[in-house]
Amino acid sequence: MSIKGFLLRQVAKAKMKGVPQAQQDQIIQFIEKDPELMKKIGDEIERRTKKGGESQMKATMEVMKKYRNELSALM
Repeated sequence: MSIKGFLLRQVAKAKMKGVPQAQQDQIIQFIEKDPELMKKIGDEIERRTKKGGESQMKATMEVMKKYRNELSALM
């Protein structure tokens, strides 16, 4: 594992406290497979919550629906 991969994994784990380990592992695998897609999803969720006033959960669900095909290809 590269240093970048290690740091990415550690940051992701820190952000996902309280999330079950199996889900954390799955999300980390997605991040490792396509970091650009995950960054795009994260940025869009952040934009919708800050500027759009949506709740984090609603914004996440809507963005995940939008990128459903890309996410399913990563599985």
